[in-house]
Amino acid sequence: MILILSSSLNPDSNSRLLAAEAQRVLAQDGQPATLLDLRDFPLPLCDGGPSYSHINVTRVGELLTQADAIIVATAIYNYDANAAVKNLIELTGSGWENKAVGFLCAAGGMSSYMSIMSLANSLMLDFRSVIVPRFVYATSDAFKAGAIVDPDVLQRVAELARVTARLGRFLKAA
Repeated sequence: MILILSSSLNPDSNSRLLAAEAQRVLAQDGQPATLLDLRDFPLPLCDGGPSYSHINVTRVGELLTQADAIIVATAIYNYDANAAVKNLIELTGSGWENKAVGFLCAAGGMSSYMSIMSLANSLMLDFRSVIVPRFVYATSDAFKAGAIVDPDVLQRVAELARVTARLGRFLKAA
């Protein structure tokens, strides 16, 4: 199963549109994929103690553990992935171990293009995650009226979803 994580808490999130498109592509391919929207699982801030036993942390942690691969859809704020996904990783670290991880990033402009690398490096070093070397970085120009309107972005989302699924199957078999 591929877990697609929509990490934005914004109701008008462009990264959520990217996540939904990845799920659509995988469903079309007959690939099991679950879309997890963090708005549906309010999480406590990681405090190094009691937060780890919060019911939503447990639920999300179980989904991460069951996943063969994870696709993270995140907004880019201040040259980094959003705080919600970083908090999730701190709360569920072991669920990311030895998983293929792909990234769908939505940002206002091109200046933060490489900003997802700090999160990717952390996942590689801390949890031995295998990072999909192709990621999607879509600026606000790719979206209009609640839809992805850039055909190149649509193609790149499909490629990322399919590569992540293949890599996840390979890692599971290995």
